[in-house]
Amino acid sequence: MKYNPMKHNRRSIRMKGYDYSKAGLYFITFRVQNGEMLFGAIENGQMILNNAGKMILAEWEKLPQRFNNIELHEFVVMPNHFHGIVEIITPVGAPLVGAQISGAHDDVNNDAAHAGDGPAANVGAPTRGAPTEGPMRVTVGEMMGAFKSITTLEYINGANNLDWEPFAGKLWQRNFYEHIIRNEISYYKIFDYIINNPARWKDDKFYLR
Repeated sequence: MKYNPMKHNRRSIRMKGYDYSKAGLYFITFRVQNGEMLFGAIENGQMILNNAGKMILAEWEKLPQRFNNIELHEFVVMPNHFHGIVEIITPVGAPLVGAQISGAHDDVNNDAAHAGDGPAANVGAPTRGAPTEGPMRVTVGEMMGAFKSITTLEYINGANNLDWEPFAGKLWQRNFYEHIIRNEISYYKIFDYIINNPARWKDDKFYLR
């Protein structure tokens, strides 16, 4: 999506107490716990997703269905991490559609959530029901917490039933990195970083030598 200065150039100051439900653009990075290469491999400068990586991609693309006040910009699944730009269009979020995550932050990603230790239904499974009525404010942290919880449960299911590589302890590192995109220069710099991440893999800080 092309950067629109009238739409995207919003005042964003990263500080304690900042309202992360505000409209704006956010650069997000998740890293797999211990840097394990769980989502595929880089071949000839291209990211080749395995089935787990395809699941991560699919769940990210579903986020606007769960939170209909956001748009996704450029993103990439890497062997052991994920980068994406998410835009909150309005500060008031819609109710979750379908699965509603209770405690959607990193709590499901705790030490009890071992892939291969039992059915995913026993590890903080989402509850389903009618969407909550009325508007609600949804923060970036709540959205990303839901994403991490859902992908953790899906990965556990894949490890239990589809022979995906097990992980020890947690799928994702606790929390995630976020950066408020303040202007057009920053946007295009991050955009370039994301789309060229596979080609520059061996120079990436997450590359394990």
